[in-house]
Amino acid sequence: MSHRVAIILNTNNSYLFAMPQLKYLNGYSNETLHQVQQVIDEGRLAELLLKRYPKTHDVRTDNALYQYTQELKSAYMGKTQPLSKVGYDSKIKVIQHALGQHHYISRVQGGKLKTVNEIKIASVFRNAPEAFLKMIVVHELAHFKEKEHNKAFYQLCRHMEPNYHQYEFDLRLYLTQIELFGGIY
Repeated sequence: MSHRVAIILNTNNSYLFAMPQLKYLNGYSNETLHQVQQVIDEGRLAELLLKRYPKTHDVRTDNALYQYTQELKSAYMGKTQPLSKVGYDSKIKVIQHALGQHHYISRVQGGKLKTVNEIKIASVFRNAPEAFLKMIVVHELAHFKEKEHNKAFYQLCRHMEPNYHQYEFDLRLYLTQIELFGGIY
C-alpha cells in the first residue's frame, strides 16, 4: 500500500501538497503533514504512538465513563449544569469528524422546565489511551460553557488539560493509524 504525497501545481505555479489519507490532519502545515507522511512511509506510526501511549485506560462502561466525566467536571467547572447522562455511542462516526457529542436539551415537564445535559463519546475510544479519552471529555465539557470553538473555548480546554493540543494532535495520528493499518491495542 502506497502512502505517497500527491504534488499539484496551482495557478501561481507554486506547489500544493494533497494528502487525502491524512484527512484527520486537515489544517496542519505542509511541513507537519510531510513529517507525518515520512513516519507513515517508514512504517513507524504505530511504534511512535505505542511509545507515547503504551497502554489503554480502564474506563470501559458507561457508568465508569459517567464517573470519570463527573470527576473532571467537579474539579474544573464547579457550578455548571449537572450531567444527566454520559456514555459510549457506537453510532458516532469518527469518519464524519465527530469524536464525541454534547446535548443540551430543555423540556417542559408539567409546570417545570427540565434541562438535560448529555455527553456521548464514540465507542472507538473505549479501548484507547487515557489521554485521548480525557481530551475528548474535556472538549465536550468545555461546550457546557462555550458553545463555539473560539479562543475562550480552547482556553477552558487547556485549563482542564494543559496538554490538550498535543493530545488532540496525537489522537489524530491515532485515527490515521486505525484508518490506514488498523488498531494497535
